[in-house]
Amino acid sequence: MQHSSWHGAIQSKLPEHYFGKIKAFLDQVYAQGRVYPPREKVFAALQETHLEDVKVVILGQDPYHGPMQAQGLSFSVPNELQAPPSLQNILKELEDDIGVKVNHDLTSWAKQGVLLLNACLTVPAGQANGHANIIWEPFTDAIIQLVNEKETPVVFILWGGFARKKKSLITNPSHLVLESAHPSPLSSYRGFFGSHPFSKANSFLEDKGQAPIDWLK
Repeated sequence: MQHSSWHGAIQSKLPEHYFGKIKAFLDQVYAQGRVYPPREKVFAALQETHLEDVKVVILGQDPYHGPMQAQGLSFSVPNELQAPPSLQNILKELEDDIGVKVNHDLTSWAKQGVLLLNACLTVPAGQANGHANIIWEPFTDAIIQLVNEKETPVVFILWGGFARKKKSLITNPSHLVLESAHPSPLSSYRGFFGSHPFSKANSFLEDKGQAPIDWLK
């Protein structure tokens, strides 16, 4: 966190001791067993996309819990690995909406101002949502609140029931909220496919005088 522009802003939202609690939690869980992503990538979303640069937020639940998948960016995995089913469906919708993205590492989105934020920033190996409701939610809720307070218009993309519960944190009428079903194979045909979030986000940004995201980069 010390390398990120978020640090001071988040401190204004949380009790003074909270960063110490997070460090103690990380020390404990990484010492006890296998946890994803690698510790140096826990805060990758904040390191890749600084607060002043955020144009779009894509909210996930928690990191992938398989070996080498999690990068600290919601939904993204390295190109060397096969894209998980939800990411495959995101790319299918992107192709239908705008065109073909030839790789599935989403770091290029983050570098353009797309905050790829998970509500939980760590997960035990093989245990989806294993660190839920322990330490991360006040921290990531504070991040959403900080983006909500930005004067520059931002697009919040909320896929699935979990992400949509965070809509109550988005109170600034200058922002755009795009909601749909989750890209998971279990729900993608219930409103995710055909929702065209990428072109809608770009239309909104351009209408507000901002450069669009090159989603195919």
